[in-house]
Amino acid sequence: MWKKPWLVTQKWQDVVFLHWPIAPHELRQHIPKELNLDLFENKAWLGIVLFQVKGNRLRFMPPFPRMSSFLQINVRTYVTYKERKGIYFFNSDVGSAVIAQIASLGHFLPYRHAEITLGRMRNIRSILHNYRTKKAYESFHVTFEPMAGEIENHAFENWLVERYHSWMKGKKNLIRVDISHMPWRLQRVNAFVEMNTMAPFIKSAIQDNQPIAYYAKSRTARIFPPILET
Repeated sequence: MWKKPWLVTQKWQDVVFLHWPIAPHELRQHIPKELNLDLFENKAWLGIVLFQVKGNRLRFMPPFPRMSSFLQINVRTYVTYKERKGIYFFNSDVGSAVIAQIASLGHFLPYRHAEITLGRMRNIRSILHNYRTKKAYESFHVTFEPMAGEIENHAFENWLVERYHSWMKGKKNLIRVDISHMPWRLQRVNAFVEMNTMAPFIKSAIQDNQPIAYYAKSRTARIFPPILET
């Protein structure tokens, strides 16, 4: 997508996209003032995206032990900045303490170390997530079964998943990270959220509602160096 040098490459495997519609006023106060919510049919959307990272490595470097493979869960919403559409991450939880510590250097990437486990029984898989601090407890448990065959991506599916810019807020400035990968090839998925206390700042009952769900087998992504927005 871009000719500029990339910094990190990863393979994202068994990607599950889960989405809930949210009233815009419930999210507006939780994103940086520089960003605008990106709405679809006058609704904001909260996404929880879970996947397994494989082959994580820096450019020109081989994968490092204990850093090449881990589970990740992103909590995100959709935003615009100037002419660009992208993602704002509330947090990215990873099952690797080393990755969380390195990614958090600079204090602008919202990475947290969490307990994340993947279970498999035939074609049914489950993800169990727990994150604890002295002040907060977040838990997420979903079972899912990918369905055979790809679906045709329409406007809504493309709007949700084809996002190649993300923003985070540093101490003073907005920071953008760009990614590049081939377009997603989505499948239907039978997904059931058994427990959800993620995004506790949202007052609407996303914890009690089942999401719109899609599945993708894998994609290889390239991640570019952070850019300070002006």
